[in-house]
Amino acid sequence: MNPDGTIAWGELFDEASARLSAVTDDARLDARRIIERAAGVEPSEFVSLLDELVSARQMVAYDRMVERRLTGEPLQYVVGSWSFRHLDLYLDRRVLIPRPETEIVTEHALAEHDRSVRARGTTHGVVVDLGTGSGAIALSIAYERPGTQVWATDVSSDALVVAQANCAGLGRVARHVTLTQGNWFDPLPDELRGTVDVVVSNPPYVAAAEELPAMVRDWEPLEALVPGPSGLEAYEAILVDAHQWLAGDGALVLEIGAAQGASVTALVRGNGFVTSSVHRDLAGRDRVVVARR
Repeated sequence: MNPDGTIAWGELFDEASARLSAVTDDARLDARRIIERAAGVEPSEFVSLLDELVSARQMVAYDRMVERRLTGEPLQYVVGSWSFRHLDLYLDRRVLIPRPETEIVTEHALAEHDRSVRARGTTHGVVVDLGTGSGAIALSIAYERPGTQVWATDVSSDALVVAQANCAGLGRVARHVTLTQGNWFDPLPDELRGTVDVVVSNPPYVAAAEELPAMVRDWEPLEALVPGPSGLEAYEAILVDAHQWLAGDGALVLEIGAAQGASVTALVRGNGFVTSSVHRDLAGRDRVVVARR
């Protein structure tokens, strides 16, 4: 403690790292993210921050975040935002935490978008993101393919509040994103039928009996994780209608659980898609099914 009764960020970093080791193996990383948020600095400024003194307001913010993390609340909710591809997304408990695996899904959706618009001789396509949650996939596509028309649906009005906040943070690019509430394809306008280049979704796919880590089970929205007994119910609902919305060269891109490749592929082929493929994530696990008309 310094003579004037204040403390330096470096001392708080050591303190937080020690305390958070009780709830995470990444205590120093968590402590750093909490301090960056409390101090209002960018990651590149962290080292230069450590010798600075903490204000009373910053100390309150720091204490609150450390206490929340000590209860087991995920770091992403504690700090209120997380990076996804090129975006920094606002997050809270109304939506799932975007994961690196979903970045791979987005990569495949972008590739299918590019393939479809080339086949049609255009530059800007139409993409539909079903069950958008925080808007991670939809907004990434809008940001990385400027001019693409992106529709994002979600049955949860709470999730769409979060997605709208992230849309507002996107600036002018957001003019090409439409958020709409409803179940899967239901809220889309009829004029989109037969025009969509890519339908992409990270739907709930956890079977009801499957054991979830406590941090997921206790904090993330269950309805965005578990669709029903088998874990395949969301895919079945999507596939019933997918054909009528896709353009002739369009594609369906689905995130799947690591053990669902064969099951989802069978559903895809049973619903009239002539080609399908399963792709792996960076850990080597099945993660994406791509199906084309």
